[in-house]
Amino acid sequence: MLTYLVKRFFEMIPTLLGITLISFFIIHLAPGKPTDVFSELNPKITPEARERLEKYYGLDKPIIVQYGLWLKRVVKFDFGESFSTDRRPVMQKIWDTKQPLLERKLFITFMLNLIEMIIIFLIAIPIGIFSATHRDSLYDRITTVSVFIGFAIPSFWLALLLMMFFGVYLDWLPVSGLKSLNHDSLPLAGKIMDRLRHLVLPVAVASFGGLAGLSRYMRSSMLEVIRQDYVTVARAKGLPENKVIYRHAFRNALLPLITLLGLSIPGLIGGSVIFENIFGIPGMGQLFFNGVMGRDYPLIMGILTIGAMLTLLGNLLADLGYMLADPRIRAK
Repeated sequence: MLTYLVKRFFEMIPTLLGITLISFFIIHLAPGKPTDVFSELNPKITPEARERLEKYYGLDKPIIVQYGLWLKRVVKFDFGESFSTDRRPVMQKIWDTKQPLLERKLFITFMLNLIEMIIIFLIAIPIGIFSATHRDSLYDRITTVSVFIGFAIPSFWLALLLMMFFGVYLDWLPVSGLKSLNHDSLPLAGKIMDRLRHLVLPVAVASFGGLAGLSRYMRSSMLEVIRQDYVTVARAKGLPENKVIYRHAFRNALLPLITLLGLSIPGLIGGSVIFENIFGIPGMGQLFFNGVMGRDYPLIMGILTIGAMLTLLGNLLADLGYMLADPRIRAK
């Protein structure tokens, strides 16, 4: 297994280089430049001043040279300085050590999506199993309709509806941020409850679509497994149905879900852009959106590189999950 891991690690390096190269070129081919943000706000700026800005940011060099200089810094895990007005290093904006741990952008996005994934798997797997073992029943038909509704409803539209109903009409839940204005003056129990109340709507919106999709994948996988011969043999031996389903069929039905779990890791950043901006959550998704709108190349590339690393790590974890779940793969 160690040899396999080392081999996969070295295979990830050229893949990561290819992803960063393509991303770098696409960003620079997009209309506009970072200097446009400053020049548009100052109509009196001269062409000479604009050229000095481009030279200051290194945008006057050929794209391949810019990529080489950027790659030289990334080897040291340095994504450079942000093009925004604060001129802070990108890693400092992503992981600000001056802020408390609970208020750091990378930690906020990671925890939100971790909670989302746990909720999705804890709810979707039992729903999918029960729907597969009770195929064509009333419960199966209800869940099928619910799944199609979950796929059809846009997440931003659902977020606005929930904000209006629970936040404005009923006034039960806050609609933005991660804490109230009086958070620091609350006792410990009050601070915990305040954080939880702020998490309800974002986590619900983020979990809705994934819950529908994963439950359907689990149903299809379980239906395929319970038709196998070894399941029929287990039933013929007189084993209880629960033992047949959860001990013999469930483990093999999990294999497709392991792939989905590995591929969902990049969504820790990418999937947060929508609901973090809607709910005003200061995480990586909101930071990435602001970087795109401000044409902040180093910040965009830093977040995209982290996302690419998470993608490759997710694929590696999926392969390891296959090996742990299926002894036949370990034997190979």
